[in-house]
Amino acid sequence: MTDQPAPHRPRFVEQSPDRISRFWTEAGVGPHADGGWAVLLDGRAPKTPAKAPLVLPNQAAAQLVADEWAAQGQFLDPSTMPATRLASTAIDRIGQAREAVADEIAAYAGSDVVCYLADHPTPLVERQARQWGPWRDWAAREMGVALEPVEGIVHRPQSPDAIAKVKAHALSLDDFRLTGLATAVPLLGSAVLALAVEQGALDGGAAFDLSRIDELFQEEQWGVDAEAAERTEARRAEAQLLDRWFRALD
Repeated sequence: MTDQPAPHRPRFVEQSPDRISRFWTEAGVGPHADGGWAVLLDGRAPKTPAKAPLVLPNQAAAQLVADEWAAQGQFLDPSTMPATRLASTAIDRIGQAREAVADEIAAYAGSDVVCYLADHPTPLVERQARQWGPWRDWAAREMGVALEPVEGIVHRPQSPDAIAKVKAHALSLDDFRLTGLATAVPLLGSAVLALAVEQGALDGGAAFDLSRIDELFQEEQWGVDAEAAERTEARRAEAQLLDRWFRALD
């Protein structure tokens, strides 16, 4: 899919090949005739890239998207509209690929970052055990997903039952929550942490920090440059947005 929502072209003020001018004054939400809540730009619903109305399951989720449109300046900047991209993906693509998406999510449980513990140095090993162990326990207790940890980087297959339960949970979600989960899992490198965010047991920023314990340990030893720090903050912001996405859908 493209990052850029399809606008209502007759209302363009001006357009260049790489920039679209703001073509609305007010962004809001309203009930949609066919159910759900539509994002409204001056009373009209914008379209997704596949030309479907931008309609979300409830008012809070629609408002999250509308706020991105309201915050735009003179030109539309798709990089500042992650909730709009999530909504468009859910509407245009996920319904036709649910099985494949669920398989991809489940595959991450088979090599989940919280299951691969360092064998040295000791401070890192202790930090991983202290911070990751409770979330493996949470997954087993609350989701029935029991994953076994392993020291080192050699792959150990996980229980087929655990993988199947992750897939079954993914398929139980509506398209909007499934889109959020499918985005969170690769961002965090962890089905466990993504499920905890989706379920409201862990906030997105904390999940992101947990996902990069190894990186953080290295940064503490050797420092971090400004460019890497900027990338990290962008990824943390994405994790925090996903948290808001799930809470809006609750």
